[in-house]
Parts: sequence; C-alpha cells; structure tokens
Amino acid sequence: MKVFFELGWFFKERKKQYLVGISLLIMVAMLQLVPPKIIGVVVDEIGGGSLTVGSLVKWLSLLAASAILMYVIRYYWRIMIFGSSMTLAKRLRAKLFHHFTSMAPSFYQKRRIGDLMAHATNDVSAVQQTAGNGVLTLVDSITTGGFVILAMAITIDWKLTLIALIPMPFMALSTNYYGKLLHARFHHAQAAFSDLNDKTQESITGIKVMKTFGQDKEDIADFKRLSDEVVAKNTRVAKVDSLFDPTISLVVGISFFLTIIFGAKFVVAGDMTLGDLVSFTSYLGLLVWPMLAFGLLFNIMERGSASYDRIQNLLAEKMDVEDKEDALSIRPQGDIEFNINSFTFPGDETPALKDVQFTLKRGETLGVVGKTGAGKTAILKLLMREFDGYDGEIRYGDHVIGDYQAIKLREAIGYVPQEHFLFSASLYQNIAFTNPDVGEDEVTNAARIAQIHDDILRFTEGYNTVVGERGVSLSGGQKQRISIARALLMKPELLILDDSLSAVDAKTEEAILESLKEARTDATTIITSHRLSALVHAHLIIVLHEGAVVEKGTHDELMALKGRYFEMYQLQQLEQQVEEGVSQHE
Repeated sequence: MKVFFELGWFFKERKKQYLVGISLLIMVAMLQLVPPKIIGVVVDEIGGGSLTVGSLVKWLSLLAASAILMYVIRYYWRIMIFGSSMTLAKRLRAKLFHHFTSMAPSFYQKRRIGDLMAHATNDVSAVQQTAGNGVLTLVDSITTGGFVILAMAITIDWKLTLIALIPMPFMALSTNYYGKLLHARFHHAQAAFSDLNDKTQESITGIKVMKTFGQDKEDIADFKRLSDEVVAKNTRVAKVDSLFDPTISLVVGISFFLTIIFGAKFVVAGDMTLGDLVSFTSYLGLLVWPMLAFGLLFNIMERGSASYDRIQNLLAEKMDVEDKEDALSIRPQGDIEFNINSFTFPGDETPALKDVQFTLKRGETLGVVGKTGAGKTAILKLLMREFDGYDGEIRYGDHVIGDYQAIKLREAIGYVPQEHFLFSASLYQNIAFTNPDVGEDEVTNAARIAQIHDDILRFTEGYNTVVGERGVSLSGGQKQRISIARALLMKPELLILDDSLSAVDAKTEEAILESLKEARTDATTIITSHRLSALVHAHLIIVLHEGAVVEKGTHDELMALKGRYFEMYQLQQLEQQVEEGVSQHE
C-alpha cells in the first residue's frame, strides 16, 4: 500500500474525479447483488409453483434495468479513474523531461540514455497502472467483496458464510508472500530492460561505425545476450505472477466445495431454501473477481512501487549548478577575468586545472593550446558554468558568473563543441535552431560567415535539404560549419570554438576566421585548437600542460620564447610542407 500513500499528492489534486469514480464503482458493486437475489427468488417461485408470466416479466425487467444501469456507470467510472491515471503519466513524463533538460552535462556522464528512456516509458507506464487499475482493483475487491459477504451473511445464512470464508486467510498469506517476491524481481526486470534499451539506442546510433569495422555479428550476439537476460528476468517475474491465479482458484474451489456440502445439509434440514442455496452459490461466484482483483492488486502495486522508486530516485538527483535566489536575469557582457587556483572534476583525484589566470578584454580573441587532457575543456566548462565546485573566481563583466542566472549566462555564449549534433530536419531548421524567429536573410548570412552557404546551394533542395539523424548525410567539415552558423544566430557575446575547425582545410579555416573577425568586431571569441594556424591572429594565447599555464602571450611573443608553442608550431609547419610535397609529387 506504500505506493498509494506516495501518490497521495496526485490523488489530492484529482480528488473530485477519484471520488466520483469510486462512488460509481460502489454503485456497480451494489447493483451486482441484484441478479443473484432475483435468480434465487425465481427458483423458489418455480419450486413453489407460484411463478406467473407477470412476475417473470417483472423480474426479467429488473434484471435488464440493473444491467443497463451498470453498463452506463462502468463507462463513466472508467473515464474518471483511467482518465486521471493518464494525467498522472503525462505529469510524470513532463517532470522527467524537465529534469533531464535542467541537468548539467555531468549528469549524462553518469547516466545512460537508454536507462533514462526506460524511466520515461516503462516505469511511467507501471505507475500509471497503479493510479488506474490499482485503484480499480483496490476499491472493487473491497466493495464488491464486502457487499457480497454482507449479502450472503444477512440475506441468506451467516453460518454458511463463515464456513465458505474458512480458506481466505490462506489466500491472504500467500498473496502477501508473492507480492514481496514480485517487488524484488520486478526491480531487476526493469533494470534489465534499461540495459537493453540503452544497447538498442547505442547500436542504432553507432550503426555506421559498426558496419565499417564489421562488428555486426558481435553486436547482434551482445544484443541477444541482453535480450535473453530481459526474458529470463521477466520470466522470473511471470513465475511469481502466475502463482496468483492458481492459488485464488484453489481457494475459491475449496469455498465452493464447503458451500455445496454444508449448504445441501442446511437445505435438507430446512434451514435454507433451494433458491437461497442457488443465490448463495451465485454470490460466491461474484467473490471470484474480488479475490482475483486482490491478487492482481499486489502485482500492480509492487510493479508500481518499484517503478515509482526508480523515478523518484532519478528526480531526487540535484543539479550540480543551481541559481541563487537573487540571481541576475541579464545577459553578461564585458571583460572576462579567469582566476582559478584549483579545479578537480567530480570523482577524479588529480586537478584538471591549477593556477590558471588570464584576462580577456571584450572584443578580443583568446587561443587555448595544449595536448589532449591538458585542461582546455575544463576551462570552457567552467566558463559555461557546468561546474561550480572550484577554488577561485571567474568574472564576466561586473559580476562573478555565479551571480547570473545560468540560462542568461549560457544565452550569452555561443558554444560550438567538438562533437556536433544535428537534428533530422532541414538544413535551414538546423541553422535556425538557436533562434527560430529570425528571417531567411539572417540564416543565409550566418551560413556565409561559416563558409557553408555555397555547399548548401549545391544540394538538390538547398536549405530545404533534410539531413539524416545527427547529420549522417553530411561530411565532418560541413557539420562543423553548420554548427558554427547555428551558434552565430544567437548573436552571442562570447563565441567558443572548441576545436571545431579540425575537419575543414586550412584555406576554409582561414576564410571562416577572417569572416568572424569582420562580423564580430565588438564580441569576444575563444578558440581551442590543435591546429595552431587557427590561433595566429589571437590577441592572447595560453599554452596548457597538465592543467597549468606554461606559456602565455601573442603568437609572435610565444615564437620568440622558443618554448612548447614554438616547437609545436614548427612541427606542424614541417608536417604541412611534407603533405604539400607529397600532393605535388602525386
């Protein structure tokens, strides 16, 4: 019953619908008592020879009226109760989706997409069943069962009623034990489904890589293993689930057996009429559903409880970054002062940044250089306030970044990541994603700055060309340039290019940087790149090594130092000369 108390907040919200639905269920339970009683009366009239055509029509009319009334009432209670359960499912999905979109990227490093999808589908469905079929079976088993037992005891014979109920404690003990087993096993079954869901999503997303490396058979075998595991764990659930009906049927069978033996004895002794015994057995037949509903209730409750626990545990995860109560609702602008003494990613032991300080004037360009793992991404994540736990201070304009609302800070930053995500929509819609209300001229202008406009015009449908999911039909360089155009439409105060020119050739890279310089005269830009030619014209370049700044200055100043930057630049120039020589030779 715990899950019903946990859902109390929803039942209070929908109390009118549930009260009406439950009232209608009670009416149905009372109306169900009419047919068995009428049957008993008719049997007695037949036995006594007093049945007439008029009385038969009267009783049949009463039966028909009760049947029609039950038909109408059942229609409306379904709307009230099942309609409310669908509203709960809608609310939970909305909560989960809002939670997913509010969480920082670190949340998705710990959680698998397939698992999150399982929470929003299977788990929500199980909770919906609890608020719908669960309420139905709870009310119906209690009211129908209670009214039937009272009718048997009061209108027929209380002694025979007690005899018929002797096997009931066995059923209660058995179903309680089955329910505990079901709760534990369903938890494991839902977890297995999450694993399979995640595997399916991952396989479909990475289908091109899989086929390229010829790993189809291995992936299918892995999918089959997980699928078998889902079947095995759900079979364990089904084995417990399948015990309810036989147990209840056995209990009902024993009750009928006792009723026939002792009822026949009471009829022979004259304590009951034959019609009473017929009515009693009919009432006992009505008890079959409440008993089955009682067993089904355990099943629904345990499934719903396990799923609601999973949903609540997920929703209980707090955001890594939360706004202050008086956070500023303005987009930041101005100089950026980055002063971090130390920052360590959650779960890591080694600091990702240590003693990193720089000042970037508004309208200037910062270049960030370093090997993989040197700390470039950490700087960007802190600037975008994906993490708050660090020793130091980051100021944007007149305030530290924690003073701004997170959404306003991110609205001021146009971020082009290393891994580009394009939607299965038209090129126009992908570019206009950050600002859907802009005009066509602004979209094409952003595409020109990103040097993708001419490429788009070469497509058959131009800007209306629909790209595959995640942009599978485009080259890496085209996806990078569409992502840059998309970021530009935000009109960001700060544009961050996180190694997002790596897939374009040197000539296109130079054209993009020149266009950005002309279009963003008063806006700030940060570029991280392994290709140093992208940073030559930056106002400031910092060289990172193991999370610390080892060199800082302009391109000319760093070349004069003849340190790490100098060595990297010379090496890249040599590689470029070799590549050009090979190309000319070919």
